[in-house]
Amino acid sequence: MGIRFYKPTSPGRRNASVSDFAEITDKKKQPEKSLLVRIKKHGGRNNQGKITTRHRGGGHRRMYRIIDFKRRKDGVPAEVISIEYDPNRSARIALIEYRDGEKSYIIAPQGLKAGEILENGPTVDPKVGNCLPLLNVPPGTEIHNIEMQPGRGAQLCRGAGTVAVMNAAEGDWAQITLPSGEVRRLHSACRATIGKVGNSDHNNIVLGKAGRKRWMGRRPHVRGTAMNPVAHPMGGGEGKNSGGRHPCSPTGKLAKGGGTRKRRKSSTKAIIRRRKSRRYGQLK
Repeated sequence: MGIRFYKPTSPGRRNASVSDFAEITDKKKQPEKSLLVRIKKHGGRNNQGKITTRHRGGGHRRMYRIIDFKRRKDGVPAEVISIEYDPNRSARIALIEYRDGEKSYIIAPQGLKAGEILENGPTVDPKVGNCLPLLNVPPGTEIHNIEMQPGRGAQLCRGAGTVAVMNAAEGDWAQITLPSGEVRRLHSACRATIGKVGNSDHNNIVLGKAGRKRWMGRRPHVRGTAMNPVAHPMGGGEGKNSGGRHPCSPTGKLAKGGGTRKRRKSSTKAIIRRRKSRRYGQLK
């Protein structure tokens, strides 16, 4: 994996960069048809047609690849057929085929190659790409694709380049360190995949022009201070002022200095050590 730069044939191309897709096994290969689902676009609107998420709309048409986040097929080895590009996520995906003929997509860890054999279950070796319960993961092992509840499917560490570290497991509980620095307690029956998510250079890619953002389905973002008072609490005023109040959303919710986590969220008791904010120190 790496980043490719082009000669500046235009202002948009001058500072832009793209992935070299070196880990993709066959760039002309079509995705597995049985694992594709059509995505219907909503443009950030709810069932009443009202915009609930701003700056969404347009973008290139794409099909959703059904990813197996549960990995519950134990005792059946699977061969990695290919490493493929997924337009719906930053990580690469791997097409695997089990010995009984069933195919599925998984998040491709760093270093996984076509032809390797993967397994799921509590008795498998902690090899890159294998999925096993946290109780059977050796301490200090790098993991990703982690479940928060047994059988629900992976929810943590699924983005490109993310990785967590297994601290310890005893009895019904295991302790892991997440990429943010947060130490969290999970049930030891929750499953995780060994290794680090691939495509770690994703964060270093520069789009270079606004059009590439539009291809992704992101519409322009307008500053609140540039709007009229009727459209935003920070709008209006004579000249170019900063709005005369603390930064906030169009609905008046403060944007800086306040916590966004629900105070009575049930999973708060599972956090052993909170992550640290870059600006305000330890979060509360």
